[in-house]
Amino acid sequence: MSHDAVNNNTLPANPEKATLEGKNKFLGFWFFLGGECVLFASLFGTYLTLRKGYADGPTPAELFDLELVFAATMILLVSSLTSVIAIFGLKEHNFKKMQIWLGITVALGLAFLILEIYEFVHYIHLGHTMTSSAFGSAFYTLVGTHGAHVAFGVTWITILMVRNAKRGLSTYNAPKFYIAALYWHFIDVVWVFIFTLVYLLGVA
Repeated sequence: MSHDAVNNNTLPANPEKATLEGKNKFLGFWFFLGGECVLFASLFGTYLTLRKGYADGPTPAELFDLELVFAATMILLVSSLTSVIAIFGLKEHNFKKMQIWLGITVALGLAFLILEIYEFVHYIHLGHTMTSSAFGSAFYTLVGTHGAHVAFGVTWITILMVRNAKRGLSTYNAPKFYIAALYWHFIDVVWVFIFTLVYLLGVA
């Protein structure tokens, strides 16, 4: 009998919150996100304060390639949609569907990271480095921290998929998949703010 069939017969309606452990993980995750919000709020505040301190280096309007950044934004937003579909699979107790769409989410996350690395390399060639100006330091710290979160999310989801590939869905691992998807939505929301306050404001 397949994992899907077993799950459909034995799992409760909301397996991610069916146990006390699952509920505690969910609650603890919201406390974690509170700390993350404080971190990014600090980085945004620092960037907005220093964004005009580019000394003799290139300005944001001279640097930013909105077509590239827009493509990266669309990739990340689509990855948020695919993670939603994966959670629908979890809600339906369809382990295979969840795994497929999480795999697509991971692939889109990797594509985003590749574009971001390409962007950073391009900027460095133009003289925009971490130490070239206050603007450079604030930019790479903010955008780089977000990129590190994306890399962590890709690694986290990949490990969950690999470790549970033969176990199927259960009340033990369902909260882990659910929380990983919530984390992915968080870093997508943060990127929307970065796209608006860093790139669009930078070329305005």
